[in-house]
Amino acid sequence: MNKTLPTVQVLSLADQVACELREDIIGGRLLPGMALIEAELTSRYNASRNTVREALHQLGREGLTSYVRNKGVMVRRIGLAEVRDLFLVRRTLEIQAILGSKPLREYQSDSMLGAIEAAELARDREDWQAFGTHSLRFHQHIVGLLRSPLLDAFFTNIAAQMRLVFAVAPDEENFQRPWLERDCEIHDLLAAGRRHEAAEAMTRYLDDSEHALLDLLSHPARG
Repeated sequence: MNKTLPTVQVLSLADQVACELREDIIGGRLLPGMALIEAELTSRYNASRNTVREALHQLGREGLTSYVRNKGVMVRRIGLAEVRDLFLVRRTLEIQAILGSKPLREYQSDSMLGAIEAAELARDREDWQAFGTHSLRFHQHIVGLLRSPLLDAFFTNIAAQMRLVFAVAPDEENFQRPWLERDCEIHDLLAAGRRHEAAEAMTRYLDDSEHALLDLLSHPARG
């Protein structure tokens, strides 16, 4: 009997370059306002200029880069309206993921705990840039509870845009430090099967995070 083999998606070189650049944004290695120079990228990725341009156009469509006249393509700065929209998306996905989740499987709990432990190590090293990245990884695992590859891919872009917003904090330690305890609380509530309490904790988390970031954007000199 013939069996249909699963389709394996092969990324184009442009997709691979875009993926690498997106991960550099999530990792805090590419910050708002940084120039993305074609010649440097073609050398780094051993790719043609057309391939690099296609990758940059893709990131532009995702809201991660923008073209600035006389300067070229740059990593985008995220504004107030976009921050509000990002948190609308985060509430929709993360809270639904929690409320619709089944009891945590071991691998799901391990993934969340891995992100928390990595954040703890970053905190101990006072590497607040890495700390913010690992916190975002935790929230990617929350969305992963929906078990949708399409939503996982979509939320990767949301995480990248959030990382660009974090860059507005002049004192990363002061901004990032409080969230670790709250990530732990959300994981522990999920692990205990207390979904509604976990959803309430996530709602408070997102409300407070949004207010803090909007305040930073509205009053940048406060840091």
